[in-house]
Amino acid sequence: MKFRKLEPPKPEIQLTSLIDVVLQLVIFFMLTTHFVQQAGIDVKLPKAAATKAKPVVKELYITISKENQIYLDKDMVTLEQLPQRLSQLIKADANKKLVVIRADQDVRHGTVVHVMDLSKRLGVETLAIATEVMEEEPPPVPKK
Repeated sequence: MKFRKLEPPKPEIQLTSLIDVVLQLVIFFMLTTHFVQQAGIDVKLPKAAATKAKPVVKELYITISKENQIYLDKDMVTLEQLPQRLSQLIKADANKKLVVIRADQDVRHGTVVHVMDLSKRLGVETLAIATEVMEEEPPPVPKK
């Protein structure tokens, strides 16, 4: 009696399980990732109709809260500490030549002007003031 030899099964990669695992990993990371635009400092920005931001590679954020607390990026500083800390950050990275001021709409105008003047004296080339987009059309500007 002659028996046939059984051929060993050819190895195959089961892609179905691999796709399931990869898809579940993608869903897991999408659900657990936090998309943070800025530090969690609660600031009510003023509204403006003409808000157009230029894309900038590196920028520094100075945030002024309603309670006149000043944050340089995410670190809270006093008005007296601000010049030293700002100059350190500017000297550490020469590409950081844009300062974005995020001031609450209820902050005194003098505080914002003082921070702007300080930034210019320390060598900041460009200043920007963060605003929110105005939803309705602003009133027309009177002509002279």
